[in-house]
Amino acid sequence: MAAFLPVLRSEWTKIRTVASTSWTLALTLIVTVGLGTLICTAAAAGFDDMSRIEQATFDPTLVSFAGMQFGQLAMIVFGVLVVSTEYSTGMIRTSLAAVPGRAGFLFGKLTVATALALIVGLATSFLSFFMGQAVLGDHSIGIGEENVLRAVVGAGVYMALLALFSMGVAAMLRSSVAAISILIPFFLIITNVLNLFAATREYGQYLPSAAGSKIMQVVPNAMGSEETPYGPWGGLGIMALWVLAAVLGGYLVLKKRDA
Repeated sequence: MAAFLPVLRSEWTKIRTVASTSWTLALTLIVTVGLGTLICTAAAAGFDDMSRIEQATFDPTLVSFAGMQFGQLAMIVFGVLVVSTEYSTGMIRTSLAAVPGRAGFLFGKLTVATALALIVGLATSFLSFFMGQAVLGDHSIGIGEENVLRAVVGAGVYMALLALFSMGVAAMLRSSVAAISILIPFFLIITNVLNLFAATREYGQYLPSAAGSKIMQVVPNAMGSEETPYGPWGGLGIMALWVLAAVLGGYLVLKKRDA
């Protein structure tokens, strides 16, 4: 354990001294909270124009996280940059010379970056929730209501898992451009398109963001959404399996390939 602490300190220094990683975390919070508040304002104003199904399944908690659809893109970039920057600058050779144990090196990096992502993710989810409820007015819900706290904390955990998944993919590809070019369309386009059609929905619902975001719902089939064969915790578990696969893949590439 004592030998692992210097690795953690080193990784913390790397992350906090690179401006791009700090900016991506800041953008995650700003974009998610800002867009979530705007969407909640629009939802409150247009509630009477919603269909009966949408009104009956209106989920004020989930609506407050609507900005996460775009805010999560900054978290993806954060996860990618944490890993791939060392390859693009050539610092990976110095890092591995200082920490010959590749498992310890990667685990230290992922530990520090995931902890930061979790802190920012929780700050983002709580701010999004309280700002959203403030503008929803009569349609708002309290954090003490059943399953609401679970959804708010779960949203923060989702963001941390998203960052960790991105780190695993970046470790496999060892390129910022390649990792971002795959991950952004995967989360922003492919997942949403697959879940639009009944023929592909049975596959799309098991992708990491579709499954993991289930933890943010309080109302079943919120906003008239389709029913899934898993609940909030089951969905988060599916996402965790994706994350585990990505991290293991990243470790195997790091272990077998030269820096």
